[in-house]
Amino acid sequence: MSIRRLPSGLIDRIAAGEVVERPASALKELIENALDAGAATIVIRLSAGGLDLVEVSDDGSGMRASEMVLALERHATSKLPDEHIEDVASFGFRGEALPSIASVSRLTLESRERGAGQGWRIAIDHGAVAGEGPVAVPPGTRVRVEGLFDKVPARRKFLRSPRAEYAACVDVVKRLALARPDVGFRMENDGRRSISVQASDAPARVAALLDPGLERHGVGIDHVRERMRLTGVVSLPTFNRGMADQQYLFVNSRPVKDRLLVGAMRAAYRDLLARDRHPVAALFVDVPGSEVDINVHPAKTEVRFRDPAAVRGLIVGGLRQALETAGHRSAAREQMAAPLQWTTSADRRPGRPESWAPSPPGTTAFARTILREARLDFGQIAPAARAEPATAPVPAHPLGVARGQVAQTYIVAEAEDGLIIVDQHAAHERLVLERMRAARIDGEVARQVLLIAETVELDEVDCDRLEEAASGLSDLGLDIERFGPSAMLVRAVPAALGKPDVAALLADLAAEIAELGGAVSLRDRLDLVAATIACHGSVRAGRVLSVAEMNALLREMEVTPNSGQCNHGRPTWVKLAHGDIERLFGRR
Repeated sequence: MSIRRLPSGLIDRIAAGEVVERPASALKELIENALDAGAATIVIRLSAGGLDLVEVSDDGSGMRASEMVLALERHATSKLPDEHIEDVASFGFRGEALPSIASVSRLTLESRERGAGQGWRIAIDHGAVAGEGPVAVPPGTRVRVEGLFDKVPARRKFLRSPRAEYAACVDVVKRLALARPDVGFRMENDGRRSISVQASDAPARVAALLDPGLERHGVGIDHVRERMRLTGVVSLPTFNRGMADQQYLFVNSRPVKDRLLVGAMRAAYRDLLARDRHPVAALFVDVPGSEVDINVHPAKTEVRFRDPAAVRGLIVGGLRQALETAGHRSAAREQMAAPLQWTTSADRRPGRPESWAPSPPGTTAFARTILREARLDFGQIAPAARAEPATAPVPAHPLGVARGQVAQTYIVAEAEDGLIIVDQHAAHERLVLERMRAARIDGEVARQVLLIAETVELDEVDCDRLEEAASGLSDLGLDIERFGPSAMLVRAVPAALGKPDVAALLADLAAEIAELGGAVSLRDRLDLVAATIACHGSVRAGRVLSVAEMNALLREMEVTPNSGQCNHGRPTWVKLAHGDIERLFGRR
């Protein structure tokens, strides 16, 4: 076959494949153009999640009619003042965006320059001019994209459902809104508003778009190393999620997805979070333009650093420093954070302030008050361990009999041939999961119907995921239903969970379902989701157990399959044989 030039229409469609993969891709390009045009407010309208309509309106600088014609030509841009492509400071400079989108949709471009008497309108139907003329519009630009890929069935059939495409659009808007907190954003889908934020400072924007809890459980970052700077907000280790869907990274105010940055964040939290938990974060890295290459990916979603090790050190050091300044702050739930009482078999009352020695001579009244309050607090703090009187002989149980509890987390048991240490939360988590699996197989999942149904507010996208999985969750004993655009109604919970934190449970379930996606079979998906439910119904670290409760846990572990590891792969118990203990003390 001889070499030939491709038709311009085919060239535009090929270019569209690089720039426009789905409605969210087109939306990203249009919002970036609006931001580069100096918009103070951007309004987004979608229909069917962007499949039928994507419209972006801004109050930026606008364009003249001649500039609009030029903007629809390939390789035309206002974002690159000279030929130094490595010095681009805008969101992008691609000249293929508008003509590529116009080649696979019906595109209407309306714009009016500030100070002009009227605006101009150009309509493109899959690459062909369908009409143009004057139009009455306010200063700024409005772009309508309708019927994306209608005439390209090979691409259209690979688009997902309106809900999935809408979720991708929401993610794009959140990223760009976080990158530019000085710009107001409004977004609606099928006439229902989902995002509405006014211009604000960065911390307020992050809390508004990610999680309002960050205002109380977030840590601000401002860390400088050499010519690089790291700013943003991260959550306390105790304020975490089941997946990394609330982590947003920006390099020079550009949203990116970079493995180096994600790995550095994971390293900073390495010994503060469980492997299956993830922090909420919005990190902004500012580096000199000469130290980063933004032209690695056509959509500018990846970057390459000249000195990756320095950037990694900046992030790890900045996060560690910020988390250390947080001190003893915790986002633990109230029932977990309440002071525990030191209990013994003889007296279950906390120590009373009268039992303390009198204040030293010369102590002022103010100091005596402080000391009296401090003594009361100290009297309510639980010790690190509690022990029970040993009985002989030791019954012949594989996991022995409970002798005490350390740090309200680990059960210490004595067996015939050694010492057993059990992680009470990890062990009970596995037991609850195996009970739920067995009950589901037998079709006898016990559920506790709530006297008053509980309403849980979540993101609209999370509600969509839970609504789709409602029938499967019902098989696990969790009965939920949709209650408006951004809320779920919980009518029953699995009886094995007792009194769980329903809001936290649903948030983690939505994250788990999103991470699993559609590639996992229904049975496997229910097993994985059941693990999340079991985690919320387990005995938590920090709970004081009686001897009877500890022994009951040990006995059930002995007859439950897979009880040697928790749902996340961690061991539930370890053993020190008599010989090991003797070696520790130099007896062998």
